[in-house]
Amino acid sequence: MPKSLVLGNGNMLLCFDNKARVRDFYYHYVGLENHAGSGCVHRIGIMIDGDFSWIEEAAWKVTMDYQTDSLVSKVEMVNKELGIKLDFKDTVYNEKCIFLRNVTISNLWDEKRKIKLFFHQQFRIYDTERRDTGYYDPEEEVIIHYEGRRVFIVGGRQGNTSFDDYCIGNYGIEGKIGTWKDAEDGELEKNPIEHGPVDSVIAFTFEIEGHKKKVVDYWISAAKILAEARKLHQYVLTRTANHLLESTEDYWSAWVNKNNLDFKDMNKESVDLFKKSLLIIRTHIGNEGGIIASADSDMLQYGRDTYAYVWPRDGAFVALSLIKAKYHTIPRKFFEFCNDVISEEGDFFHKYRSDKSVGSSWHPWSKEGKKQLAIQEDETALIIFSLWEYYQASLNIEFIESVYNSLIKKAAEFMYHYRDKRTGLPKESYDPWEQKYGISTFTCSTVYGGLLAASKFAKVLGKEEDAKKYLHEAEEIKSLTVKYLYNSDNGYFYNRIMPNKEGFGFDNTIDISSFFGLFYFDILDINDTMLDDVFDVVERELFCKTKVGGVMRYVGDEYHRVDDDAPGNPWIITTLWVAQYRIKKAKTLDALEEVKKTFEWVSAQTTNAGLLPEQISSDKGEHLSAAPLTWSHAEYVTTVMQYLERKKELENK
Repeated sequence: MPKSLVLGNGNMLLCFDNKARVRDFYYHYVGLENHAGSGCVHRIGIMIDGDFSWIEEAAWKVTMDYQTDSLVSKVEMVNKELGIKLDFKDTVYNEKCIFLRNVTISNLWDEKRKIKLFFHQQFRIYDTERRDTGYYDPEEEVIIHYEGRRVFIVGGRQGNTSFDDYCIGNYGIEGKIGTWKDAEDGELEKNPIEHGPVDSVIAFTFEIEGHKKKVVDYWISAAKILAEARKLHQYVLTRTANHLLESTEDYWSAWVNKNNLDFKDMNKESVDLFKKSLLIIRTHIGNEGGIIASADSDMLQYGRDTYAYVWPRDGAFVALSLIKAKYHTIPRKFFEFCNDVISEEGDFFHKYRSDKSVGSSWHPWSKEGKKQLAIQEDETALIIFSLWEYYQASLNIEFIESVYNSLIKKAAEFMYHYRDKRTGLPKESYDPWEQKYGISTFTCSTVYGGLLAASKFAKVLGKEEDAKKYLHEAEEIKSLTVKYLYNSDNGYFYNRIMPNKEGFGFDNTIDISSFFGLFYFDILDINDTMLDDVFDVVERELFCKTKVGGVMRYVGDEYHRVDDDAPGNPWIITTLWVAQYRIKKAKTLDALEEVKKTFEWVSAQTTNAGLLPEQISSDKGEHLSAAPLTWSHAEYVTTVMQYLERKKELENK
């Protein structure tokens, strides 16, 4: 199930399902240590005049969105059968690791009602099944969940009163399914402590007059030690939950609007998605610099792992989007992350965890008994390419000088030497889709861009020999890419070539990444007729012919494919790549009209709250794979900024 909301501050990240229940609870690293993973659910229940209901029941109609321009939720839950409406405002406090939930309960009937509101917590601390402890602290009037150096304090207030009922128990062992079942009769057993796999429930009891409202504040404070968690809890009590929520809303509104962009003729939906994309991207970036692909842990239902890793490629494209949007501080932290994790040889591993350790992988380190590098070389090249864009935007020469030897030159030397002897092209590695091994058009394009950027850095810093060396190799790779990978018979570029004993094998799969690499990294001039021919092939083979629309990755894409007769599903990223081509190609304002239609198409593919998936089904347009996908949001931000820049240029002609 794709997530419906994400909230975070760089150290705490929460994901919510379509019933506003917490399903992922990351702390202290974004994307690492999911303390509510593996199917855990933080439930919400209510008893009204003796009738109990969980909000996931069908009678509840739930709408979910964000408050305008902010990382604060706007959730409405209505149960007409019970005559009750719940309005939620949720956030993660921007300054400290506190999850805040403000609930306004409205009585829709004429008579006075007796209400009992339940909040359930199901933790799996460190994502382990054992060793958790939960207990009630009567002095603080809180529930405390902890294991090792992870402590979570659950508190709340209705007016000046704390919760009046609670229970702590087990789930998943000894036939127990959790204390949430204890809530369904309206009375909790007040068990004060438990260990193992632990969950808990708290409840607030009050009355509401006819057509009146009451407000309940609920929060969870997270820290590494108990004393610090207690301080955070007291901080909420002192400052008040409402003040923290309002100040967080104001902060994010100021952050997302700080550049005061002129969105020209873009419609409201497209502009709203741009701002939401920036905010959603920010939630997926750790304060240590790691940019994760997606916090959506439900990917575990379909595979062996999640997307909650730092892919250097995805991170580079996200960094590029933030640079384009004039947010320079965050990309710098990402490049510091890259500087810390680059290998001694100068390449990057498949992916990383947010704590800078190496992530899981399916790429083998041997082939036919011989060692091979289990890498995607485009990830190395893209870091240097995007770093040059950062420098051009920020002019932070001090930072560039500090990482020249440790990051820029190290990566450049790797790309310089990692060359196929027969062709002069980059040696074999995995393609951007992480499936095929060979010398791909996309990777060659990125290596050209990376070496060219390294040459520019060397020139800026007065390192003339390095500058000449990297420039020569870059230009050579550019010409060799056309020489070896262009299929003149079909007017397209091979997806990849595979060196073998007889010479080369050729993969003629029509792949959007080949086309994108050619124009984005300037292997071919945007007005080159050869590029026109390639686009004709893309349009014929990869544009989705169903009513869903959009652009697919490559012919024969089987990843989450729902229709055997279709070449694949449309992706948000690939559809926006075509829009970027049209922007770069545009000579008149009229030529940009198709780009506006793409923005509208992308806006139509979001969740109600504005989250973009990785891909959508070619038959029904349903969200597939992870949502939100940071890269999807990043490409949208990049494309909008390119559109605005190009439109301004054409208007000023």
